[in-house]
Amino acid sequence: MSLTSLNQLLHLLADGHFHSGTDLGQHLNMSRAAVWKQLKGVEALGVQLHRVRGRGYRIAGGLDLLDLEAIQRQLPPLTPVFSMQLHMSLASTNQTLMQRVQQEPIHGQVVLAEVQTKGRGRLGRQWQSPFGQNIALSLGWRFAGGAAALEGLSLVVGLALVEALQDLGVSSAKLKWPNDVLADGKKLAGILLEMRGDATGPCHVVIGIGVNVHLQHSPNIDQPWVSLRQLGYHVQRNELVARLLLRLNQHLHTFVVQGFAPVRRLWQSYNQHQDQLVQLLLSGETLNGVCRGVNDTGAVLVEVGGELRAFNGGEISLRPQRGVM
Repeated sequence: MSLTSLNQLLHLLADGHFHSGTDLGQHLNMSRAAVWKQLKGVEALGVQLHRVRGRGYRIAGGLDLLDLEAIQRQLPPLTPVFSMQLHMSLASTNQTLMQRVQQEPIHGQVVLAEVQTKGRGRLGRQWQSPFGQNIALSLGWRFAGGAAALEGLSLVVGLALVEALQDLGVSSAKLKWPNDVLADGKKLAGILLEMRGDATGPCHVVIGIGVNVHLQHSPNIDQPWVSLRQLGYHVQRNELVARLLLRLNQHLHTFVVQGFAPVRRLWQSYNQHQDQLVQLLLSGETLNGVCRGVNDTGAVLVEVGGELRAFNGGEISLRPQRGVM
């Protein structure tokens, strides 16, 4: 894989050790002035450089950089063959694929970004993704049956993510209807699906996934959150991306043929709010009840006043009743 000078510099500094300007220049085959310019580019990405006169530059703690070749080595031959692109910085991986689908098919295309500056979650919430700390990934997938064939898709994607985490020893992840992954009751990952195409015929869906991996501080997040590192897990991002793509490939092929129903019980086994008191925030209305899981189409089942009712996605939010965990 050919690397830009900035990418090469980041890989040199990723070990967390000091590197002098002279040594960096020799490795990169450029002048000290050019190295200094590239170092400014590193800082522009939001990476904090530590400078010490006489010792050089380092990134305290190092970096866990994404590497497409390292990811690909962990993937067996798949259909479709994933076409992966890695960007140093993007406004949004989802937005990139949504724009691309207007010119070409995006089935099997994967977009990754080291930093995402304008990531979005469900209901328009902002998703923070500083450089090298999280996974910001979008995957394009083609479906033949239109919007009706997508019922339960966000739940299937969440299940694939939880299983990928379990593959790497993360046992504490739970699912929150319809598109979040929680740990210790806090948000660990989120999913955002966006569709382009015929509502009743062939369409492409962009599956956006964000996972907090190494994140330690982020004052701008407006909800309780947690990262794998905070939970005590030292997961390499390349390994997690590879496992996630494998699990997505497995579940999406099954979903296209059989829908959500075959994995309903499995999804419910990870349901954070199974048989717990919950609140449903609807448009202009709040309902209190007991979460009884989901039905065969992925709608959440809530027992309200002794009546079992099904609610689909859209502008609905589900949360524990206040004061009840």
